[in-house]
Amino acid sequence: MASQLMAEYPELREFSKEDLEDLLADNVYFQSVFHSLPRVKAMIQAQSELGRANESIAKNNLALQDSLYALRNETKQAFDEAKALELRWTELEREQREVYQRFSPSFLLMRLRHATTAQDDLSETVASTFVKSSPPEGNANGGRDVDEFVKQFRDLRKTYHKRVIWGSGSGKVDWRD
Repeated sequence: MASQLMAEYPELREFSKEDLEDLLADNVYFQSVFHSLPRVKAMIQAQSELGRANESIAKNNLALQDSLYALRNETKQAFDEAKALELRWTELEREQREVYQRFSPSFLLMRLRHATTAQDDLSETVASTFVKSSPPEGNANGGRDVDEFVKQFRDLRKTYHKRVIWGSGSGKVDWRD
């Protein structure tokens, strides 16, 4: 056993058996011998160097602390502004879709069909009103009213039929007046 101990710790070879027993019995003596060992001295030296390096890094961090806090605040403000702009972007995209939707072919076609139906209803209302209010056939002014009605009804029906043709998708139409 002594040979294995001496193999691992060659520094103990110079101690006698009584010195080794005293080492085990006296804690102060053990500490003084232990701290005089080259491996322990190297370990203590490395530990103190690491402590000094750590202290230097800590001082450097403390020196940078204010500028890092300021940078953190600037970054947070920039991030908050970016988030606000992102929300605004989403809102603008929605508004743009709504605006573009009014000019989409399907929406324009729907509007044209509604206008065509309204035009048909208007021309039928004008015709019904004329028929209900037409004077007896013997009236001298009846010819003039009929001419005005025919002109108005013809214009209304012409607009209606133009819209029907445009809505049917038959292509470009060249209207002659």
